[in-house]
Amino acid sequence: MRTSRLLLRRPVADDAENLFAIYGDPRTNAYNPHGPYPNLDQAKTVLATWITHWEQHGFGQWAISSADQPEKIIGYGGLAFKMYGDKDTLNLGYRFGVDSWGNGYATEFATETLRYAFADLNAPDISALVRPLNTPSIRVLEKIGMNKIGILEDEPGVAGGRYSLLYRAEHS
Repeated sequence: MRTSRLLLRRPVADDAENLFAIYGDPRTNAYNPHGPYPNLDQAKTVLATWITHWEQHGFGQWAISSADQPEKIIGYGGLAFKMYGDKDTLNLGYRFGVDSWGNGYATEFATETLRYAFADLNAPDISALVRPLNTPSIRVLEKIGMNKIGILEDEPGVAGGRYSLLYRAEHS
């Protein structure tokens, strides 16, 4: 798949080092309560689950590159089933490498992902979770038409509780 400036492809096992470079970077995890991936093995494990999701559902996380440099992965993102409490939900997620920040790629990617979910997958709704202090991602979700519908305590048992904002877009 492609947008005007991005190329999206299914991830492959050879993406592990690129995945670790992005998800292992503390800067890309500033709002992630689980922190950066500790090692390449973690990236390989996650990548295997993404590949399995594609095999089972025919969609999932994409490896994202710019159309100008298709060989360089600048991020990962897509759609995946995720448990929100006791509800299985189609979740939009993404993470871009620091070098690609500030170019509008997240908004372009998320816009195309919503279009794909509604037009190609005929999904009734798409959800996304974002930490309350992650204002760049909150702006992206709001720009693409997602609405904040509540909060989700996604780290139960942590003293004081930790939560994310829950956003949703519905197919019209």
